[in-house]
Amino acid sequence: MVIKYIGRTHYLKGKPLWEILGNLKNYGVGRLVIRGTQQRYPEISYMKILKVAGLPDTSKHPHDPRKVMVLVERVFRGQKSPVLVQMDGTTYKPDFILVPKDQEAKYVNATEVPQLRIMPRTTNFPPLLKEILIQEAQEQGKDMSDIKLKLVYSPLGIKNYRIAEEGEAPTTEIKIGLGQSESPSLYENIKQENAS
Repeated sequence: MVIKYIGRTHYLKGKPLWEILGNLKNYGVGRLVIRGTQQRYPEISYMKILKVAGLPDTSKHPHDPRKVMVLVERVFRGQKSPVLVQMDGTTYKPDFILVPKDQEAKYVNATEVPQLRIMPRTTNFPPLLKEILIQEAQEQGKDMSDIKLKLVYSPLGIKNYRIAEEGEAPTTEIKIGLGQSESPSLYENIKQENAS
């Protein structure tokens, strides 16, 4: 009987972590593992296995991948995490690839550090919200013709950017708009105002 799969295919490439570590000597302690989804970045990303503990198999189906609890030293996009990371939630995904021993030096000795971007502190409001705020300010007798939206960045995780200091020019610009169209011929007869 032919098995026919229905639905979307997944984007993961590799094996579940337990399938890799269970077949290695000393459960792969000291070896390097990479995630298939992190290979899209130009910088090196890998995890060094420090400690492994198998979790009980709670699935009812024998072909479901097992989870495993792993303590790793993570390097993401060329930046080493200051603390050790415990992984157990995503270890069942078939997204892990074992780095061969002869290629481990290439990953460990990689010195390519991502370029530090300087992000802006403020940006323009969306056009409609800006008009509403200007009208409300005019009703109260205030002048708010040059109003800016203060940006809030996430403080969590390893970042390759920093927020610009007062008076410093950012290297990255955040714009509100539609950008360039894939087919500009659709918008030839439409008058478009500049929102910024």
